[in-house]
Amino acid sequence: MPYVLPFTVFLVLLVGHQYLELGSWQYPARAAIIALLLIVFSRHVLDFRLSQPVASLGTGVAVFIIWILPDLLWSGYRDHWLFQNGITGTITSSIADHHRMDGWVLFFRSVLAVLIVPVVEELFWRAWLMRWLIKPQFETLKLGTYSAMAFWVTALMFASEHGPYWDVGLLAGIIYNWWMVRTRSLADCILAHACTNACLSFYVIFAGKWEYWL
Repeated sequence: MPYVLPFTVFLVLLVGHQYLELGSWQYPARAAIIALLLIVFSRHVLDFRLSQPVASLGTGVAVFIIWILPDLLWSGYRDHWLFQNGITGTITSSIADHHRMDGWVLFFRSVLAVLIVPVVEELFWRAWLMRWLIKPQFETLKLGTYSAMAFWVTALMFASEHGPYWDVGLLAGIIYNWWMVRTRSLADCILAHACTNACLSFYVIFAGKWEYWL
């Protein structure tokens, strides 16, 4: 439950946002709900002691560059049917036009991306799934325990979560998985993921690349 519940609720709220006409209040509400779940159910499995903070930040920046590079190099790259189709979906920003100049919306959307999502996703993907695929009694295994099957299945599933950005999502999943194996540290993976999302949030807001916020 501490590893899976916050992620499950996060996905439910994300899907609800896509199908329901919700106001700007949804962003602080989503952040508050997930933060509360993390505090109540996950605090005893969270460890924020860093082993390689500088390298983790560098890893996060590298993933950010990988994420935006194809679109910078090749105009119309993501218009190809490999990226937008009936399975992956189409690129539609989660930020409505009338919210793009709303400071509170941008602030809380950034809070979700930088402070909430990395914790929720690293708990689920790297701390739980990568171990559970090796052994259902996953808590008997150390963080970062390596199995080729678990490593690649987790990376592929992480990629699928990112829809039209599945290609860079796969590369990001591989790098984050590798960083968990290398550091055996949840905190370092959270920091790397948070750094990526912070860079991406800055890029989205100040370069107007709203398509990266799905």
